[in-house]
Amino acid sequence: MADRTPAPDTPELRDRWGQFAFTDENRKKADWHIAKYPDGRQKSAVMPLLDLAQRQVGEETDTQGWLPLPVIEYVATYLDMPVIRVLEVATFYFMYNMKPVGKYHVQVCGTTPCMLRGSDGLFETCKSRGMKKGEVSEDGLWTLTEVECMGNCATAPMVQINDDNYEDLTPERLDAVLDALAKGELPKTGTQEPGRHTSEPANTLSNLKEMVDSNHDYRGDW
Repeated sequence: MADRTPAPDTPELRDRWGQFAFTDENRKKADWHIAKYPDGRQKSAVMPLLDLAQRQVGEETDTQGWLPLPVIEYVATYLDMPVIRVLEVATFYFMYNMKPVGKYHVQVCGTTPCMLRGSDGLFETCKSRGMKKGEVSEDGLWTLTEVECMGNCATAPMVQINDDNYEDLTPERLDAVLDALAKGELPKTGTQEPGRHTSEPANTLSNLKEMVDSNHDYRGDW
């Protein structure tokens, strides 16, 4: 599993991120999130604000983003919270990266359903491309993390890369996805099984056939 300890608090880290502040656009988004909560509950916005901060760091570094300690302190000040409370949230949830990551954060599910369906082969595919768990690849493109269940057991094995899921993978299909990303392309997300639309049995539909090509509303048919 991923190391959840923060990156060391060094002078270099302070020099780079000590003056972090939301952009005007992100400040508007942060205030919008805060306004969703009743008086006295504004601290409940800590999760979306951490996400905003991580995405801003990602934009500044051309990576998937992470949370340096000074950035966490900034969010704590913004919400008038003790830093330790914000750090507790950031280190608990895997959606937050506590150390630098590459442009693409490749999160391979290794839980039982994915393992039984071949996730070991996906790790080998990543390894063959120079990825090491918890490290940024030499070309700066990839960070590999093994994660627990991502909720796609019916389409195992699966991988989340940044904000997108790729399912029904084989080593060859994952290679194709990674090749496309490395070229700056946007590969098809979701299931990679030909003939499959979501998580229905592939090529064996006996009903709900209108769902193959669109999100058909059956309520008028019943």
